[in-house]
Amino acid sequence: MLRTTAFTFALAIVVLTTGLSANAITFGSQDTSQPARFPQVGALIAEFDGLKDILCTGTLIDRNVFLTASHCTAYLESIGTPAHDVWVTFDPTFDAASPLTRGTYHNNPLFASGGQSNTYDVAVVVLDQAITGVTPARLPTANQLDSMNLQSQRFWAVGYGTVRDDKTGGQHNLSFDGVRRYVDQGFRSLTKSWLNLSMNPSVGSGGTCYGDSGGPHFIGNSNVVAAITVTGDRWCRSTDVDYRMDTPAARDFLGQFVRLP
Repeated sequence: MLRTTAFTFALAIVVLTTGLSANAITFGSQDTSQPARFPQVGALIAEFDGLKDILCTGTLIDRNVFLTASHCTAYLESIGTPAHDVWVTFDPTFDAASPLTRGTYHNNPLFASGGQSNTYDVAVVVLDQAITGVTPARLPTANQLDSMNLQSQRFWAVGYGTVRDDKTGGQHNLSFDGVRRYVDQGFRSLTKSWLNLSMNPSVGSGGTCYGDSGGPHFIGNSNVVAAITVTGDRWCRSTDVDYRMDTPAARDFLGQFVRLP
């Protein structure tokens, strides 16, 4: 038996009180058709009280390397989950029959050391077996976002987790079903570490919410991961704050596990 709904909202309470966020897709579409639109996006699975559950989202960036957020893996470390006791699935709908690939999580040793200006919030899971039949996503080149005209640029957010399809209300409009979803987003601003995107449906954007942390934000229709989901506003309605993958800080960590473009 799975208990994804109860666990996801319990985790939401934890991360809200610690100032972190484990975010999922709002005002988006299910990625359940064949062929899937984002087959390289998967769910990070861990075991809680003997039951395997979705913790966060991530992206295959090499045949055996899964990109996610360090606040996800640091949380596992804080509750005593051994580094090798995690799994990844690319099943668009997670349930007890979903195929799982085991791996070892690697926190960024600098995570949470740089204050809010740079949280070093990037991690990987090195999988025990290479994933076949899925083309890995690409990382951006160094400082790629700095050289782009971003004002009209659109991004695709992808993830598993909490769903919101109603503009009104707060927590009562959040639900969870473990389905991979995607949504189009507009640009808000760029800092040295953060890509800030709109998730306001009133201006044609959706975004992330509890359950999507570590998930990708692809540049337009490419498979380049501009940033990964880290945080946003409490009820997943307006602002998406994402950690850039093209900065020296992110590349220094990721270069230990993959060949950088």
